[in-house]
Amino acid sequence: MTGDGDAPHGDHYFQEAPDTASDPVDFDVVLPGAAFRLRTDRGVFSHGRLDAGTGLLLRHGHPVPPVGDLLDLGCGAGPIALALAQRSPGARIWAVDVNERARSLCRVNAESAGLDNVVVAAPDGVPADVRFAAIWSNPPIRIGKRHLHDLLLHWLARLASDGEALLVVQRHLGADSLAKWLRTEGYVVERLSSKSGFRLLRTTVSQHAATDP
Repeated sequence: MTGDGDAPHGDHYFQEAPDTASDPVDFDVVLPGAAFRLRTDRGVFSHGRLDAGTGLLLRHGHPVPPVGDLLDLGCGAGPIALALAQRSPGARIWAVDVNERARSLCRVNAESAGLDNVVVAAPDGVPADVRFAAIWSNPPIRIGKRHLHDLLLHWLARLASDGEALLVVQRHLGADSLAKWLRTEGYVVERLSSKSGFRLLRTTVSQHAATDP
């Protein structure tokens, strides 16, 4: 489900069961504080490479909380989840995606990297009482504005009061309007970086909202 830098041909990566023929491609990912081999496939976002938006997020995001529950929303093959897990071995990483092929890939990649702190789940597989210290996501902008807003409101509501969400969004796909909308929903939004046509947005719960009864 992750991302929107390059929608694949044929079916969309946010379908539950892609019917695109499998064509696995493995490659190495080397990042600050993380290195692993990643298996990707058709029908899952960013086949055969680390997309630019996810690369920006993983190279320029804030330090990862060392403990607690962290969410990779729209995990795809798992580059964000694996990087978070390696950087914060004391945290539990929830890798969530509607795409069953993506979940399978993410599970295989985490096991291959020897990471036992990654929990791969469908959206309804995350217990309702889990609150996230951080959410990192390259969200699926092309699912449409209404569905995207519903998706973000659902998961941002599960941030801990002192948690943060880091979202990377292409500028020409509405990064600035998304930031404006998030502010109207009561979130504090800060632009951390702007590079290669992407905005990296840090989103937090306003102190007023966090203290409302």
